[in-house]
Amino acid sequence: MPLPSRGALGTTAPVERARDLRGVAARMLGRLRPQRAAVAAVLVLSMCGILISAIGPRILGHATDLLFDGVIGARLPAGIDKAQAVADARARGEGTFADMLAAMDVVPGHGVDFGAVGRTLGLALGLYLVAALFIWVQARLLNVIVQRTLAGLRGEVAAKIHRLPLSHFDSRPRGELLSRVTNDVDNIATSVSMTVNQLLSSMLTLLAVLAMMLTISPTLTALAVATVPLSLWATRAITRRSRKLFAAQWRNTGELNAHIEETYSGFTLVRTYGHRDAARQRFTERNEQVYRASRSAQFLSGLVGPATTFVGNISYVAVAVVGGIEVATGQISLGGIQAFIQYVRQFNQPLAQVAGMYNTLQSGLASAERVFEFLDETEMTPDPPGRLPTGRGRPPRIVFDGVGFGYRPGRPVLESVTLTAEPGTTVAVVGPTGAGKTTLVNLLMRFYDPDAGRILFDGTDLATVGRAELRSRAGMVLQDTWLFDGTIAENIGYGRPGATEAEIHDAARSAFVDGFVSALPGGYDTRVGDTGAALSAGERQLITIARAFLARPDLLILDEATSSVDTRTELRIQRAMAELRRDRTCFIIAHRLSTIRDADLIVVLDGGRVLEQGGHRELLARRGAYWAMIQAAG
Repeated sequence: MPLPSRGALGTTAPVERARDLRGVAARMLGRLRPQRAAVAAVLVLSMCGILISAIGPRILGHATDLLFDGVIGARLPAGIDKAQAVADARARGEGTFADMLAAMDVVPGHGVDFGAVGRTLGLALGLYLVAALFIWVQARLLNVIVQRTLAGLRGEVAAKIHRLPLSHFDSRPRGELLSRVTNDVDNIATSVSMTVNQLLSSMLTLLAVLAMMLTISPTLTALAVATVPLSLWATRAITRRSRKLFAAQWRNTGELNAHIEETYSGFTLVRTYGHRDAARQRFTERNEQVYRASRSAQFLSGLVGPATTFVGNISYVAVAVVGGIEVATGQISLGGIQAFIQYVRQFNQPLAQVAGMYNTLQSGLASAERVFEFLDETEMTPDPPGRLPTGRGRPPRIVFDGVGFGYRPGRPVLESVTLTAEPGTTVAVVGPTGAGKTTLVNLLMRFYDPDAGRILFDGTDLATVGRAELRSRAGMVLQDTWLFDGTIAENIGYGRPGATEAEIHDAARSAFVDGFVSALPGGYDTRVGDTGAALSAGERQLITIARAFLARPDLLILDEATSSVDTRTELRIQRAMAELRRDRTCFIIAHRLSTIRDADLIVVLDGGRVLEQGGHRELLARRGAYWAMIQAAG
């Protein structure tokens, strides 16, 4: 079982650094540049829809004035004008009523003009319908823009995986990487889809409503805006604390996924060695960490909405009180204060919406930062333009010339390794565990590049040759079998895309796969699953060997290729391997010394150095390291 990762209960979790969410947001917006025309259309549609909607309360306020003027006019005596009505009110000592009456458009003796009221309401309805149409079209177009952008992001992540060096994957849990490219990208999609439309409409609504409020009463507008800094301060104070928690939430989610992936992939061993309770306990600890971080982040960010709503209600009450006084003193009409109060609601609503979705926005930006960190990882050095000197069908001459390498600085795994594999020969590399045998293969395939020395392919330095060019000439059979979720035929055909069914079957027969496949109900169309659990270890190994047969490589690498098969199957494979190695340069990594006795050259590695090399009989005659290994093997 792997050791607990950072942050597990009982260990010291690292303090999460403050995230550059502003920079991440700018980077996300920068991805909209290829769709500038569509973004401009969205902005125009949004502005038109919101501006038309902003006019609505003014029109409804005018309808209220028509009704109120009619009601007051019907109560005044006919035959006099408004000036006389105002003078009469002042004469009676009703100064406040006189001030209000002076500000109204009233005709004494005339009641409500319902025709005018109806036309005004019809105009408002028409404008609201047009605004709704604009906003609906804008939302549809914006959704297309967002989904295209995120589809491009997924494509970048997939392409990035293939440009990363093998060292990146060797040094990180697979589950954590999968969490970044699946959970985090999906969270970005959800967050962006939910928030971008609201953010855009909220900002435009704030500007439009603010302009309409100024046309009604600059004094009341100043009163309404005065509470905005308080809302911003409350939002900033809360989000500064929740930001780290959202980053921790997704970091802990990655660690939880890594644990699940490790446990599931080794579930048989977990049960065999009685670690089910320990695995459950570790899962509980990881799950508790995710729960605590998520709960705290959601709780804190959830306070933003109530805080901004409370501050907004303070301004709403203040506007209602001061506005009532201004109506009574004739400084503003009843319809004007009604429209203004609606605008105050509209002004506070975007602030509350933005605050309410801030947790979703922060969560999405935290995921975006993790994805951008992945996209910013150091990539493999670009492939040089050089090509191999010989074409396919000719076994190469491989030379390791003073090769040195270490996975970490100051800790060499190979030191000054020099050996030569002549064309068409088989080189067996033996030695104790940790001697550097598999590292030798990793360098030969350019999964890593040497720190010192060079590797020559028919006299050409591999560092000057493209990786794809090299690997198109090579085939590998590894100790750890890899099968994907497909049929047996598809897994064998992976060795050479475009191979015919007959070629796949021929390769299967050469690797002794045909015998057990014919006994399966589905034959070559039997699905093996992504782990091949329905097949034995030996059968899975045979399928990977058949894959190598099909590839027809000039350079063949066998890394513990027969370690998982029984002795009888091993003998059959050895006969097949002898045919496979014919006219090919072959490297064999093996612990079973019986499998490499017929190798043309045996290289003994220990501690990253070549202790001795030669043929089987020659090395036995020297009575050196190889002879000691043979004696120890019995």
